[in-house]
Amino acid sequence: MGLPARLTGTFAAHPRLSALGCGLVAALGFPPLGLWPFTLIGVAGLAALLVRTSGWKQAAWIGWLFGVAHFTFANNWIATAFTYQANMPAALGWAAVPLLALYLAVYPAIGAGLARAIGGTRPLPLALALGGAWTVSEWLRSWVFTGYAWDPLGLAFLGPFDRAGLAALLPWMGTYALSGLVALIAGGLAALAAARAWWRALAVVALVAVGMYLPGPAEQKGNLPVTLVQPGFMQDELDQPQLYEGQFRELAQTTAPRRDNGKRLVLWPESGLPDYLRDGYPRRYYLASTAGADPQYARTRIGQTIGPGSLLLTGAVDLEIAGGKAVGAYNVVTALDSQGNFHGSYAKAHLVPYGEYLALRWLLEPLGASRLVAGTTDFIPGPGPRTLDLGDYGKAGMQICYEITFAGQVVDRAHRPDYIFNPSNDGWFGHFGPPQHLGQARMRAIEEGLPVLRATVNGISAVIDARGVVRAHLPSSHLPGRIDALVPPALPATWFASLGNVLSLAWGIAILGLSLLVRRRRRG
Repeated sequence: MGLPARLTGTFAAHPRLSALGCGLVAALGFPPLGLWPFTLIGVAGLAALLVRTSGWKQAAWIGWLFGVAHFTFANNWIATAFTYQANMPAALGWAAVPLLALYLAVYPAIGAGLARAIGGTRPLPLALALGGAWTVSEWLRSWVFTGYAWDPLGLAFLGPFDRAGLAALLPWMGTYALSGLVALIAGGLAALAAARAWWRALAVVALVAVGMYLPGPAEQKGNLPVTLVQPGFMQDELDQPQLYEGQFRELAQTTAPRRDNGKRLVLWPESGLPDYLRDGYPRRYYLASTAGADPQYARTRIGQTIGPGSLLLTGAVDLEIAGGKAVGAYNVVTALDSQGNFHGSYAKAHLVPYGEYLALRWLLEPLGASRLVAGTTDFIPGPGPRTLDLGDYGKAGMQICYEITFAGQVVDRAHRPDYIFNPSNDGWFGHFGPPQHLGQARMRAIEEGLPVLRATVNGISAVIDARGVVRAHLPSSHLPGRIDALVPPALPATWFASLGNVLSLAWGIAILGLSLLVRRRRRG
């Protein structure tokens, strides 16, 4: 017996272990590794296992095991977040990652079970069904129990910084249908391998490779100057009041006003500004955040920092006051001009469970659980996507940090913006989180046909054009830096910009229908 036959025999003889291995291999296609062929190999292995199952229940079990390993590896960065808070042991992070994976794996289980129920055990109908079912299951994952859309399978088809790869299909498919395409192609490779059609399988991989490395589009220049500031603060120093003044001076020095006082949009990240900018809070809150500064003083010196002709969009925190105390907070982007005047704000709508609020606080707090973000006052969600009309500085869409990962939920479709501002603090998330976050921001740019401007505390800050190409970036670093560029122009509204996730679901349902049709014809 040759080595391939022995490997195949071992694979088939141990389906549960093989499912775990396939899930782990499939996650290697995500940033920062970007080994997309392994994603195809891992999902093709899953499809091969599903063909051998006795029914949809066993298929769902195999899919769940795949998901456990897949999400444990892909989300390993979450463990790093526990090292930046003092209320819970850091080792808890290494338990939190697989525990979260136990839940997230439900969605590959749904996809696998549905694919087996509709596609049967013939490789081609099953491959089609897996593509359609994966589309539906990822869409479910994006909203059930507030949703967790991080790392869609289609992220593996995103090209390097200078090209979109097969993610260039996003305007006509959407993220969840692109994930379905990954599953369909992988299932097709499994079908070709089962038929020993090796040359055809190699031809499919070669076509995918061509799509992944096609040259990116030529750069199109905009006309709005922008300065993205990355202050480079250490994550464990952000909530130390004795350091606030020094951090502000460093932020101001990095921002530096234009010498000609010309028009300029300035972008500061989430978590980079400790000042409360609104009037009317009890004085003790201002004293706790800015070494004795009042909000008028804070706004005035910010205006002086950006200089004449500049408009600032900055991450900040607003408070909800009742009975003389803060009963809630808002994670906001605030617009200020050089005089310190407000020009609107946006409150984050999609908050991070257990990060910005402690779900089931009444139960978990007595057990010693706390939020990962400092403080005990929970954040309150805003109303959803909003476009701020900033006049000469364009129409700005806002998505704070984690929000940018939710396909179809990032733009006010009735008031299409000229660009999306995505302030973030990725210092919590180790080596894997920041490049994955950037990749998903690139996918939103391609889907919506809008440039995305990312300002982060210590990387990865970037100017992303409307085709998902990174035109300038600052890597993860604890050194201050800035990007001076022009905001790339928007493209006309894409199919996805008009239809949203309905487009992805339409693709998924159509492919499931095709699977049924192929299965019936092969029976006849």
